[in-house]
Amino acid sequence: MHRRDMDSARLLDDFDSARRGEALQALARQVRDGVPTLPPEGTDVNLHLHSFFSFNAEGCSPSRLAWRARQRGLAAAGLIDFDVLDGLDEFLAAGRLLGLRTVVGIESRVFVPEFATRAINSPGEPGIAYHLGLGFPRRPPPDEPTAPFLARLKETAQRRNREMVARVNETTAPVRLDMDRDVLPLTPAGNVTERHLCLAYAQQAARRFPDPADLARFWTERLGQEAADLDFPDGPRLQALIRAKTMKTGGVGYMKPDPATFPDLAAMNRFSLAAGALPVMTWLDGSSPGEQAIDEWLDLCQATGVEAVNVIPARNIRPGVQDENLARLQDLIARVRSRHLPLLTGTEMNAPGQPFVDAFDSEELAPYRDDFLRGGHILFAHSLLQTAAGMGYASAWATAVFPDRADRNAWFARIGRGAAPALDPACLRLDPALSPTEAEQAILAP
Repeated sequence: MHRRDMDSARLLDDFDSARRGEALQALARQVRDGVPTLPPEGTDVNLHLHSFFSFNAEGCSPSRLAWRARQRGLAAAGLIDFDVLDGLDEFLAAGRLLGLRTVVGIESRVFVPEFATRAINSPGEPGIAYHLGLGFPRRPPPDEPTAPFLARLKETAQRRNREMVARVNETTAPVRLDMDRDVLPLTPAGNVTERHLCLAYAQQAARRFPDPADLARFWTERLGQEAADLDFPDGPRLQALIRAKTMKTGGVGYMKPDPATFPDLAAMNRFSLAAGALPVMTWLDGSSPGEQAIDEWLDLCQATGVEAVNVIPARNIRPGVQDENLARLQDLIARVRSRHLPLLTGTEMNAPGQPFVDAFDSEELAPYRDDFLRGGHILFAHSLLQTAAGMGYASAWATAVFPDRADRNAWFARIGRGAAPALDPACLRLDPALSPTEAEQAILAP
């Protein structure tokens, strides 16, 4: 990469949005001038990328993620942050600028009363599930009915984090965090996550105990783990142990979930649908009591509005190893296929060491490569049509003209595959009076 490219790329992660925008525009101009050269579009997708608006292990902004996705030749990319849609406008604009299919979503934890006694995909937390809304056409304006729900997601999470810090501080003394001084500066818009807290505790301890032996002694005493097993001063194993020992089940900072702590599943789905997005079920590895009751879980999710299923294969597959984890993934995908639910995938990038793209050429994932690509195309088409005219995948128009989900999948996949990645929805002339053929012609016409 040339020096000017490197300078622009570094600015992509600046907390100042104007600087990020200028840097991305500079890179786009350089691409038009022929340096650097970007690869042609491939068949890989990543529809689950966290940015620094929640937590990204490499500090990536939405613009940086779009740039990296375009550099890798991804067919589609999805931005998903916890409890906020702060990166929506930036990511979608970056996709159009770079010629990359982009969609935006939100992740939160929800309370599932029907599974109140069973862990689902949040280990050790019965009744709690990580859950997505994906394909938002825009951030809800303050005067829309969905805006208060979105605001509460962030407010509730931040109130919980402050209470958690107050509890953990009593255990980690003399190392104590001040949220405003030590944690908020780690993220550009005040949306702190548990991972920010773990990083801040590690950094604060390193400042308090500059001598390596003293630092090792401090964490060994607080966490009950031998120092040899930890990567000081702030490595991923240390951060993960801080989280596990202080913030998860059994830790001093853990707060038992209840309906007041998290929105319930049905309410989260209603919010996503009302805001123009698709509710998406997430799956961990099939080992929990909740996920072992997979048909019951899928039935409940669909009954409350779920339209797609998200998996994270990198967390569940060991290359070359045929084990129960892989068998459970294969079983889930077979069930998702039988229900004609779009299948989505991504790598998150919210912990060190996670790959940017799944290993779609591997023996384990190759049989499902087309499923994941089709899911990306469907979500892109949904976002495009929902933004242009409220005609997305779950709209009254789509469900009326395609009552059979398999037919709907085929049409939206064709639109998502054929539509230009740089197409601005504002330029489309669509309305629900159009037939599928007329809508297709309007979108795909040169």
